Amino acid sequence: MASKQESVYQIFSFQDCKSSPDPIFELPAQCLTPKPVPIVIDNGSFQTRAGWAAPAAEFDSPLLLFRSVAARSRGAARSETQIGNDIPNLEPLRWLLKSQFDRNVAVNFEIQELMFDYVFTHLGISSEGSVAHPIVLTEAPCNPLHCRQMMSELLFECYRVPYVSYGVDSLYSFYHNNTRRKLQPPHTGIILSSGYHCSHILPVINGRFDAVNCKRVNVAGSQAASYLQRLLQLKYPGHLAAITLSRVEELLHEHSYTAVDYHEELEKWRSPEFYEREVHRMQLPFSGKLPGGCVSVEERQERRAQQLRRLQEINARRREEKLLQDQERLDRLMAVQELLEDGLLDQFHKSLVELNMDSAEELQSYINKLQLAVEQGRQKLLHSDGTEGKPEVSELEQPMDEGDGVALMDPDFSEDTLPEKPANVVQPVFNVAEYHQLFVGTERLRCPEILFQPSPTGEDQMGLMETLQYVLARYTPEQQEALVSNVFLTGGNMQYPGMKERVERELLAMRPFQSHFKVTIASRPTLDAWYGARDWALEHPLSGEGGAAEGWISRQEYEEKGGEYLSEHCASNVFIPMKIAKPVPTRPTEPSVPTLTSTGASAAVTTVTSALAPSSSPAATDVSMVTS
Repeated sequence: MASKQESVYQIFSFQDCKSSPDPIFELPAQCLTPKPVPIVIDNGSFQTRAGWAAPAAEFDSPLLLFRSVAARSRGAARSETQIGNDIPNLEPLRWLLKSQFDRNVAVNFEIQELMFDYVFTHLGISSEGSVAHPIVLTEAPCNPLHCRQMMSELLFECYRVPYVSYGVDSLYSFYHNNTRRKLQPPHTGIILSSGYHCSHILPVINGRFDAVNCKRVNVAGSQAASYLQRLLQLKYPGHLAAITLSRVEELLHEHSYTAVDYHEELEKWRSPEFYEREVHRMQLPFSGKLPGGCVSVEERQERRAQQLRRLQEINARRREEKLLQDQERLDRLMAVQELLEDGLLDQFHKSLVELNMDSAEELQSYINKLQLAVEQGRQKLLHSDGTEGKPEVSELEQPMDEGDGVALMDPDFSEDTLPEKPANVVQPVFNVAEYHQLFVGTERLRCPEILFQPSPTGEDQMGLMETLQYVLARYTPEQQEALVSNVFLTGGNMQYPGMKERVERELLAMRPFQSHFKVTIASRPTLDAWYGARDWALEHPLSGEGGAAEGWISRQEYEEKGGEYLSEHCASNVFIPMKIAKPVPTRPTEPSVPTLTSTGASAAVTTVTSALAPSSSPAATDVSMVTS
């Protein structure tokens, strides 16, 4: 029966993948002639992907894929910063890691410049002072104008690129998959995108991004990883250091899934048979030898003898060093005393001052003490050399030398100073391998569930499908039918098994009776944004005559219209004019003037306060009457 149960267990080991540095590629000749080929950079908050937008087969995939992090130790020069795959292990440097993103918006442009340096260097661009290739760069939906201005300033001023095009990664993925599915433009649909820092609902109407009705949910992969790490550390407090964020991300990517019906799936986990069959046992690294385990008497004696020999060697080495120091000091003092014997009084007194001594008697006292210490040190060295050839039993049986200060450092201390456990102590039967296993059960579905129910993580906001329902309610029924006929899932956090089925089930409960909808998922949720940007660059080549094509921003347009300028295209953000009410400057109010008026026996106190309005509007006066 036990063997039958053992065969059901699923035991997995952590991969603990270490990244290897990216090679520095040579710049291909076909990327320069007849005109420079655009560079496509998917600037993701979790991973950066870069490559060439060339039709050749060797450029049909990104050449560089690395984490969007930089690590620099305190006080180190800027040139010593490690980027992406140059960091072999993220965990020891986790507290030093920096990213250019706040949520999914690039705000730290010092780190962004380092990322661009890394990309251009490894792509083989070695031109001094400029990058002669156009750049296709992804950005966040509804990217703030200030962030785009800083990005354009970095690319045009620092790298002097000729053209730049900005697009939304989710929209690139959307159009790339629609093209592969042979859908005729203009495309209409709604995109559910979930990345590392946040998730988005992006409606597309007749091929144009409807930025007014898009929504963001601040729950995504990083929140799921942090939540899973907290759950496991609370469950296994003895393995806090071993439950690292990298291993937690591996658990999410390789062992988690989305439940189609969350509560029904939790009920299944109540069954012991289901639990034993579905729980994933993650094996942590461990050493086969237990501290304080069952050790024979001979092994203990051998270890104690080795420890004793090491202590003797350390003590003998320290005594030799001390003897040499005492001998050098004694020789120096004897040389000073010889000055007195030779009658060189001036040099003698000068030497006494250097030695911080007052008289010849004090010098003689120090010389006597050092001579005694040197003689004792030589005797101890001779004694220890004479006992080296004796067997270990006699060494253990020799009495302690109480003249030495530290018993453990003395070569003659007795064996009784080391505590010894009784041999008849019964050690408990302990499975070391099982102790170092993490039983990942309901955590496999609880962490992806926060995308639909963010409340367990402390986020006070709607889930992804509830937000989708809110966005759909802003359209007419005809537009809703068109949108739900093409529900598109993309992003690295949409790769959980069962995600598509869960969205279909939620839509079935959300939409009217017998209404139709269709849910598709990106063929490569993490890479399709780069492939879509590459396809767009190939379909919109630059004319090379100085005029920028649709979607491209030239250096001349940047200088004329500013860094906030955006050339719109099918996969880009759109300009939304917003009326911002500016506060009207007010003049300082004059002090109130109280006036007293009396009528007969009764008196009325009238306070008149004048509020001076701007020159464009007539003055308004408030009069309040207080009568008795």
